[in-house]
Amino acid sequence: MRTVMMPEMTWPEYAEALKSNPVIFLPTGTLEQHGPHLPMGLDYLLPYAISREIAVEVGGVVAAPVTYGYKSMTRSAGGPFFPGSTGLDGNTLSCVIRDVIRELVRHGARRICVLDGNYENLWFLNEGIDLAMREVGDKGVRIMCLQHWEFLTDETLAQVFPDGYPGIELEHAAVLETSLMMNFHPELVRFDLVPDNEAAVAPCYDVWPPRREWVAPEGSLISAKGASPEKGALIAAQYRRDITAAIRREFYELG
Repeated sequence: MRTVMMPEMTWPEYAEALKSNPVIFLPTGTLEQHGPHLPMGLDYLLPYAISREIAVEVGGVVAAPVTYGYKSMTRSAGGPFFPGSTGLDGNTLSCVIRDVIRELVRHGARRICVLDGNYENLWFLNEGIDLAMREVGDKGVRIMCLQHWEFLTDETLAQVFPDGYPGIELEHAAVLETSLMMNFHPELVRFDLVPDNEAAVAPCYDVWPPRREWVAPEGSLISAKGASPEKGALIAAQYRRDITAAIRREFYELG
């Protein structure tokens, strides 16, 4: 194929690609603040880039990303306190995923991988997939859904976080995402504005109206100063190896 990216294909190229029953990757994310140093589209830009690498490995095709996701929540992404964070209702997101999957199946796709980059999306993606499968499951369709950070190994985390991994709940706009963007999209990173703030402090519950004091003024939930292109390349290589292995296992080895 000239390209694995569906939006870059002509319709005859896409039709030809479908003949081999490839895995169709559907990147998902959202549009929300990621500190003063990262673009607001990060949560779909990263899955789009990761999907491209995996698609090359397995002969897949990458569909256009779903660029809006579930609402930004205060404790995990800064919430509504920053201009630009633009969220969908959960039901809306589920219906979008259902509709896109239904269309991909109409094209002829039978193997689909939803690859997500927004922490809050997961259960609404699962709902959309379940709704779609009720309609198209009898056509032999198989679907995976994954969030990329779930593939991080202890070995990788030890190299990226020599002082200890703070957990994905605090890693918004911090070392992981900043390093990956330095690897995939260095032209979009404001290296001079990488924040070095203290970790956000919030209780283990949510309240409405949300509390502004639960979020650092910078928008990152913990310091991103430990980020580097080298760490981003390390994570990307591990993703390429392990996500590729999971795709091959689920779609090729198991039927």
